[in-house]
Amino acid sequence: MARFEDPAPARLTAAAGERLPRGFFDRPVLDVAPDLLGCTVTHAGVTVRLTEVEAYAGEQDPGSHAFRGPTPRTQVMFGHPGGLYVYFTYGMHWCANLVCGPEGHASAVLLRAGEVVAGEDVAADRRAGIARRDWARGPARLATTLALSGDQDGLDVCAPDSPVVVGPRVGAVEVHRVRTGPRVGVSGAGGDGTAYPWRFWVEGEASVSAYRPGKPRRRPDAS
Repeated sequence: MARFEDPAPARLTAAAGERLPRGFFDRPVLDVAPDLLGCTVTHAGVTVRLTEVEAYAGEQDPGSHAFRGPTPRTQVMFGHPGGLYVYFTYGMHWCANLVCGPEGHASAVLLRAGEVVAGEDVAADRRAGIARRDWARGPARLATTLALSGDQDGLDVCAPDSPVVVGPRVGAVEVHRVRTGPRVGVSGAGGDGTAYPWRFWVEGEASVSAYRPGKPRRRPDAS
């Protein structure tokens, strides 16, 4: 299970503007996911502080895109820790994930929600007509606010020249405010909140998205 004590300073503290090192991501997904709460993601003039994430454990996890092994779409997940996996869903939205754990294991953390903490003017233009608390409230909204799309799929966020920067925590994340529960919109075995309580969020944050259970896919009639 994930640990909720404050991570060691060497893992999360860094000077302003620094990015998290590869060693941060080269750990089990259930350690990385809660440790990302409070960390920042910066791209295209906007910085978001993460308030909600979900863990996915590759071929060991029926809720993961990589459950049945590598495909052209999921190849990034089998790469080095610190890779950015951005996928298209429902024919209209992009969602962003950070690859973690040893290379070849395909674990990743979905960036579900966050609060814009820098670049508000850019975010306001990008999300015109949307209430501020909803700018990055949900994985598709977060990706839109940060201008993440398939163009960024496969980027190495640990590379010094990467345009996507994942930075250390902004302020403290109080242990008693961290919550866990079933992953949003995941159906079947992977949506079992008892077996996979792998959604992590900070209680009381307005940017945290609402929980919705997954809906099983209906097979077409055989007639």
